[in-house]
Amino acid sequence: MTLTKNLLPPTWEVPAAIRERLGEKVGRQRAMAADGHLLLVLHKPPKAGDNNRQGRFFWRKPDGSWLSNDLGAGAASIHKHLAEYSDLVEKFDRQEENATTIDQMFNIIEAMSPVQRSTRNLHGALQEARTLIAGDRDLINFRDRAYEIERAAELLLSEVQTALEFALAKKTEEQTAAAHQMALASHRLNLLAAFFFPIVTLCSVFGVSLNHGLERIIPAPFAFLGVIGIGLLMGFILCSILAATMRPQGPKR
Repeated sequence: MTLTKNLLPPTWEVPAAIRERLGEKVGRQRAMAADGHLLLVLHKPPKAGDNNRQGRFFWRKPDGSWLSNDLGAGAASIHKHLAEYSDLVEKFDRQEENATTIDQMFNIIEAMSPVQRSTRNLHGALQEARTLIAGDRDLINFRDRAYEIERAAELLLSEVQTALEFALAKKTEEQTAAAHQMALASHRLNLLAAFFFPIVTLCSVFGVSLNHGLERIIPAPFAFLGVIGIGLLMGFILCSILAATMRPQGPKR
C-alpha cells in the first residue's frame, strides 16, 4: 500500500462522508455510497513479485456519470479496468497451455494466486456497489463481467494446480521405478557374486593346479572337474537361498 492520505483527486467533489471513510492506505477493494454518490475503491491488476496493491478509484455521480483517477471518464473506464484483468488471465491461460515443466507450472501458480484473490475481491466490491445503487444497468453488467473473470481465474488456477500435482506424481512414479530397477540390478549382481563365491573359495584353497596330492589319488582331470562341480553346486545352493531371502520388492501400485 503506497498511496498518501489524499487518495482522491482534489478536484473530485466527493461527499465528506465518503472521504472520511478513507484511510492513509488503499485497503481492501470496496464500495462506499453517500448522498447519491458512489465511490469504488479497486486495485490495479497485481504484478508478479509485488506485494503492494496500487489503488484505482471510480466515482459515480448522482446523475450516473463516471470518473476515474487514471482511466478517464465514463463507464468505459471500468470496462478498461476489467479488460486489464481479463487480458492478464488470458495471458496466464496461454502460458498454461505451453507449460511442460514443473517449474513453469509453479511459476504460473505463484503469479496467478494474487490475481485470483484480486478478481474475487473485485467481484465482491462490484456486488456491494450493485446493492448500494439499485437499478443501475452498468453496475449489473460490471458485476457480471467481474464474476466471469473471477470464474476464469479460479478455473485456470485449479487446472494448473491439478497439472502440477499430476506432474509431481508422475515424477515420483518414475523415480520409484528407477529405484526399483537399481535394486533389481543390485540384487542380480549379489546373486551372481553368490553363485561364484564357493568356486572362487575352493580355487583359492586348493589352487587350480591341484598340487595337493589329490592328483595322485584321483586321475586327471576328474579332480579338477570335481572341484569345479562342487563349487558350482554350492554356488547354486547359496544363490537359491539368497534369492529366497533377498528378493527385492516391486513398486507398490
